[in-house]
Amino acid sequence: MANGAWSEKVVQLLRRMNSFYFPGSCRPTCLRFEVDGAHVGWIPPQVAGLISRHPEVFDPPRDGAVSLCGALDSYGKRSEAVDAVLQAVRHENRFTCLRGWRDERYSVMPKFSDPPLLWMERAATSLFGVKRYGVHVNGYTVGGDGEVSMWLARRSATKQTYPGLLDNVAAGGLAADVGVKHTLVKECQEEACIPAAIAERACPVSTVSYTYFDDEGVFPEIQFVFDLELPPDFKPTIGDGEVQEFYLLPIQKVKELVASDDFKPNSAMVVLDFLIRHSFLEPDTEPRYHELVTGLHQTLE
Repeated sequence: MANGAWSEKVVQLLRRMNSFYFPGSCRPTCLRFEVDGAHVGWIPPQVAGLISRHPEVFDPPRDGAVSLCGALDSYGKRSEAVDAVLQAVRHENRFTCLRGWRDERYSVMPKFSDPPLLWMERAATSLFGVKRYGVHVNGYTVGGDGEVSMWLARRSATKQTYPGLLDNVAAGGLAADVGVKHTLVKECQEEACIPAAIAERACPVSTVSYTYFDDEGVFPEIQFVFDLELPPDFKPTIGDGEVQEFYLLPIQKVKELVASDDFKPNSAMVVLDFLIRHSFLEPDTEPRYHELVTGLHQTLE
C-alpha cells in the first residue's frame, strides 16, 4: 500500500474512533450523567425513556443533565439501585449491548484518580457513556540484527466483540477494585500463557484515549499501554480460548496491517502508538504525523 493511501486509511480509523467529537455525532442530543455533582458520562437520547421510568433512581433531567436521586448517597446504594434497573431492563431485550452481559463490574468516576462513585455492569456502560479503562500489551522481540517483530493475536471467532480480528498479544478491561499491573499480568497469563515472571517486566509507556458512538451508546475509553519485550525463543500459546492463533510478524508487516479492516480498531491504535514511539514513523517522512499523534490522545472531560 502506498504511503499516502496508508496514512489516509489510518486517519480515517482515528476519526471513526473519535466520532463523538465530530459533526453529526449524538453529542448535542446527549444528557450529561452526573453523580454527586460530578460529571461522569453522557446519556444518549435512546436511553432517556429508561430514565423517566425509574424516578426512584434518577431525578428528572434538568439543565441538560441527569442525576441519581439524592437519597442514593453512598457507593453501595448507588451501585445497588442502578444495577437493579439494569437487571430489569436486561430481560426486556431493548438494548443490544445488554445481550453481552458479562457480570463484570466497572468503576464509575470522573477521573481515574478519583474515588469511584458506584460500579456498573460492563455491558451497560455505553448506555451512560461512562469512561472505561483497559490494559493493552505490545509484545515484541528484537532479533540479533536489531530487527523488531511483534506478536499479534487472532481473536476467537466466538468472541462477543470483534470476533476473528487481529489484536494485541494481550489486553483486557479494568474491573472495579483491580489494579492496572494486576490486570496486565492476569491477561498475559490467561490469554497468551505468558508467565508472571515475564509479564511483570512490561513497561508502562503511554495511554491511548478516544470517544466514539454507535447504536449501543457512547464509548469514552482510555487504554493503559505497556511494551513487553519477549525473549526471542518464547512463543505465546492459547490460554482461555479468547484467541485462536498467535503470529510473529516483522514490524513493517504489522504497520501495513494497522491500515487494514483485519485489525480490532482500538488495538490498531495501540500498535500505531508503538510505531510512533519507536520511530518507525517520523515527521519528516510521514506528512500526517501530527494528525496520527493527536488522534491517539483525545480525552473527553
